[in-house]
Amino acid sequence: MTTVRPYHPDDRAALHDICVRTAHDGGDSRHIYPDLELMPSIFAAPYAFLEPELTFVLDDGGRAVGYVLGTADTAAFVGSFRSTWLPRMRERFPALDGPPATPSETMIDLMYRPERMILPELAAYPAHLHIDLLPDHQRKGHGRALMNAFLDALHHKGVPAVHLGMVTANTPARAFYDRLGFHEIPVADPGPLTYLGRRTDRTVPPTAAA
Repeated sequence: MTTVRPYHPDDRAALHDICVRTAHDGGDSRHIYPDLELMPSIFAAPYAFLEPELTFVLDDGGRAVGYVLGTADTAAFVGSFRSTWLPRMRERFPALDGPPATPSETMIDLMYRPERMILPELAAYPAHLHIDLLPDHQRKGHGRALMNAFLDALHHKGVPAVHLGMVTANTPARAFYDRLGFHEIPVADPGPLTYLGRRTDRTVPPTAAA
């Protein structure tokens, strides 16, 4: 039976594997980033380490096959990322001496600029999240179940709203978020991303979630 449950440290390897296999516009990133610890070290592991109470996994009865994770307070998370997480990464992923020249270096550059996550247009949506499922477990309602667990946890913490940044070209992901009541948040210079947000109260109909 496939269930949503809280993250446990034993899920670390599965969490990293899911991240790697979904990190390239929703698809496998292994051919782009040869160090399989890189993408999880930016987009998954720091959340599970810093805010494990907001990390949930989809368990197929044998291992985690999907996850949702994030933070209740983006500004506070950025501070913890810089002071607590980055020192743990410096030996494996040293800071660049110059501009990034490869896809991996571009990601390392992002790692060392966590303040990029703080945008004035997102101030009313203090929480943010990442959600990923392995391909065989997509389009079966599991993403909604994961999202509901995360929204409920935020709501119980008194967090009013949440945002996410998605690669604009990932149109299937956008359709998924639209169905869950997310709406677009205009950002002055979004780059390749689209920012979406919604209230954490699941009793609000999607059409009123803005």
